[in-house]
Amino acid sequence: MARICPLFSSSKGNSTYVGTDKTGILVDVGRSAKQIEKALFTNGINQSSIKAIFITHEHIDHIQGLKVIASRYKLKVFASQGTILALEKKGVLSGNFQIEVIEPCGKEICGMFIKPFDTPHDSSHSVGYIINTTDNKRAVIATDIGYITDTIRKSIVGADAVLIESNHDIRMLQNGSYPYYLKRRILSNIGHLSNEACSLELPNFIKNGTNKFILAHLSQENNLPELAFETSVCHLSSHNMKNNIDYRLLVAPAENIGNTNLVF
Repeated sequence: MARICPLFSSSKGNSTYVGTDKTGILVDVGRSAKQIEKALFTNGINQSSIKAIFITHEHIDHIQGLKVIASRYKLKVFASQGTILALEKKGVLSGNFQIEVIEPCGKEICGMFIKPFDTPHDSSHSVGYIINTTDNKRAVIATDIGYITDTIRKSIVGADAVLIESNHDIRMLQNGSYPYYLKRRILSNIGHLSNEACSLELPNFIKNGTNKFILAHLSQENNLPELAFETSVCHLSSHNMKNNIDYRLLVAPAENIGNTNLVF
């Protein structure tokens, strides 16, 4: 069986393992190499099962450990052309590893097939990923998205499991301590997806066959795991959909200590 395992998920760092016990990939490496290695061990993931790293975009909470992890384990890295150019400017590509543009048609890695899709975010060229695992399951990683585009919807519909952004509660953000410019950026169409916006999309996904979700990339300043969870559950209840019956909903912790895995 395949699984999505969010090793880290917050504005302080993001990294997710997708695959089986034998073969998988990391999507983003936004914490230090030491922290990621510890998280892999804690979650029962053997480093040797990781065959490549796929980067969504160049922000530090997605690439902090890239140079060390990729160099240490000789892992090939894939990202969009825009992201690679941004990483070059940051000096991240000076490590001992190879990086390659992930083309729209996708890439096969050890029996897995990974395909990118564009996401609206304030970066050079951010993407999400569709991951077809070795046992013919399909997972989708869709975070750092200002809003749900038709492209994102098409990518998610029919997937076996989805890690989707539920970044902030709008009221907490508006009344919080962030400066105005940052609040405006987060709330924009190239910012982050709110609890409310995420919850509105879920009924359509469930009606079309996708019913396993992890809410991810929660803001530690402007959200609470319980609030993100209840916002989605309450909206789904209004559509007569019940958790653990019509769908399965989890919330990714800021740091996974081995109790948040979505098997599909």
